[in-house]
Amino acid sequence: MLREIDIPPLWLALALVMAWALGQLWPMPGLEGFGAALVVAGLAIMGLALVGMVRARTTFIPRRDPAALVTGGLFGITRNPIYLADAMILAGAILWWGALLALPLVPLFMVWITRRYILDEEARLRAAFGPDYEAWAARVPRWIWRF
Repeated sequence: MLREIDIPPLWLALALVMAWALGQLWPMPGLEGFGAALVVAGLAIMGLALVGMVRARTTFIPRRDPAALVTGGLFGITRNPIYLADAMILAGAILWWGALLALPLVPLFMVWITRRYILDEEARLRAAFGPDYEAWAARVPRWIWRF
């Protein structure tokens, strides 16, 4: 059962709760407009990425084997647009709430998601699609920049 609830939205929700709590304990002036724009942009990116995956008839559920390698649309800019959207939503909420002390949660969330989900997903894609995956991964960064 724990494996069933160990999904990225759970970790995003936990990070959001921590950010909100920090904002309540140490409120600072926020950037409400910019934060709201980041949240909306993150939701839009997530929706577009999900549509692309559904159209390709492949899973968007972590730890399931992919049926297709999606490389077009947003997947031509970032290999992980849904996780990027999660990070944008978290950053936007932090700015919106004036929880600026919680900003370090964003890179921590990205590292956690990479280790917990992305590396496994990349291994599954590599096993399923071999050279096609390798060519795409060489061309498109994991996030929107290369570490």
